[in-house]
Amino acid sequence: MAKAFASAGDMDDKTVSFTEIGEGLYAFTAEGDPNTGVIIGDESVMIVEAQATPRLARKVIECVRSVTDKPISHLVMTHYHAVRVLGASAYGAPEIIMSDVTRAMVAERGQEDWESEFERFPRLFQGHEEIPGLTWPTTTFSEGMSVYLGKRRVDIMHLGRAHTAGDAVIWVPDQEVMFSGDIVEYHSACYCGDGHFTDWEDTLAAIASFEPKSIAPGRGDALVGEEKVAEAIANTADFVASTYKPAARVVARGGTLKEAWDAVRAECDPKFKDYAIYEHCLPFNVARAYDEAQGIDTPRVWTAARDKEMWAALQD
Repeated sequence: MAKAFASAGDMDDKTVSFTEIGEGLYAFTAEGDPNTGVIIGDESVMIVEAQATPRLARKVIECVRSVTDKPISHLVMTHYHAVRVLGASAYGAPEIIMSDVTRAMVAERGQEDWESEFERFPRLFQGHEEIPGLTWPTTTFSEGMSVYLGKRRVDIMHLGRAHTAGDAVIWVPDQEVMFSGDIVEYHSACYCGDGHFTDWEDTLAAIASFEPKSIAPGRGDALVGEEKVAEAIANTADFVASTYKPAARVVARGGTLKEAWDAVRAECDPKFKDYAIYEHCLPFNVARAYDEAQGIDTPRVWTAARDKEMWAALQD
């Protein structure tokens, strides 16, 4: 019998933290589970990332209500992955914002991604019966847009491809704080299964050019202070390069996916094996790196069946 994916057996609840990263700005984190950002304006609240289910979203709302009673008016999705977007209905936000590329990806592969991630992350999808369906935006943008929560301006931008083709970042200029989605992680593995390795470093550099004082990353602890921000950006860049380069060398000599897996493990295990969801991400990361090194620019759609096929190919 093939081994299950690493996250399939992870059923223990994680400890939630709700950290202020700027005036009226918070990061909801949970030991490597998907993070959510909170931006409190003069009149209302913007949520960044919805969580996987309404059940998990209510944990975020409970934290929000511990600091403000202002209505939740906007929900921003940095990308299309099911663990980020399917809890949207719990917030009751009249405005849901994505990049236009992300909306196209929901249409193209949102259902398949939902079914795939449901198999990979059973704990995150407890209470899935409440999910009403795919999450669709009310508003999309191409390169960027601004939203005013009263006097507070929030800039939502696409700085380049990285974790997905449509990644958005959210910048709050009055506090110089960034919500990066999964472009930046902290002591959590990057999931690169739908990523663009050779673009990722440039997109990280674009984030760094804002000189953020704090970042709410996609996973891992809130990054408060410029030193911690710089550390996380450099570490994320190292993770991405350490995954792609060994796989690319294997492809260049005509090697197999299993050989790429062994090469990536040899490079990454000594540095990253203790990171959250490392073992879970690794097979997807290697498969995508192997594809991209062969010139496949658009990531292939993951399905539950493809997950199992790929995982079986990597077993000894």
